[in-house]
Formats: sequence, structure tokens, C-alpha cells
Amino acid sequence: MTFEPFDVVTLPFPFADRNQVVVRPALVLTDHQPFGTHSGIAIVAMITSASRSAWPHDVPVGDLASAGLRAECVVRAKLNSIDLGLIDRKIGALSKSDSQAVRTALRQLLAGVLS
Repeated sequence: MTFEPFDVVTLPFPFADRNQVVVRPALVLTDHQPFGTHSGIAIVAMITSASRSAWPHDVPVGDLASAGLRAECVVRAKLNSIDLGLIDRKIGALSKSDSQAVRTALRQLLAGVLS
């Protein structure tokens, strides 16, 4: 399977505060070619419905149907490098407007590193 930036996939996602994983949606941020084929990994962002614990740079997903999501969610800047073999399946992709909002949030998040 190949995945492209802004594809929504499901995978076992680790918790930072617990020693367990839960299958949940995630947003692919890296190209399969050449990054994924060379490294065997994808860099992903967490997708969560945890509205009670908002983080800076959370991006609400506006077009749930295109993303393959059933409930209101945000893309959260909780980033992980995931082995491509852990990706269960693609369930959708972010719309153009949602993708642009994520790009903007990532630029803001990484402004100090990229400047």
C-alpha cells in the first residue's frame, strides 16, 4: 500500500502518558515516494475527538465525509514516525481546505525551526 500526504489512515497509535496503543485515525504527512520507500516509515499526525484537552495548533476537520471520519475531530500536532507496515488502511483524505489549514498550523508550529 502507498500513502500520500493528507491521506487519513488507521493505525495503532501510542499514548505518551500510558504504556499502550489504540487503533485510531492518523494523518499522513510524508510522501511515499521517495521518503516512504527509502525509509520504510511515514510521519503522521494524530487525529482525535478529545475536545476537552485542546492543544495549540489543533486543526478542526471540517469535511468529515472526505476524511472518512464519523465524529467531529481535530488534527493534533502529536507527530510520530510509524513503520509503513503498521498502517491498517486508508479511510479517506483531507479536503483541500482542511489540508491547507493543517499546512498553516504546521508552518506556525515549526516556524522557529524553519526560519
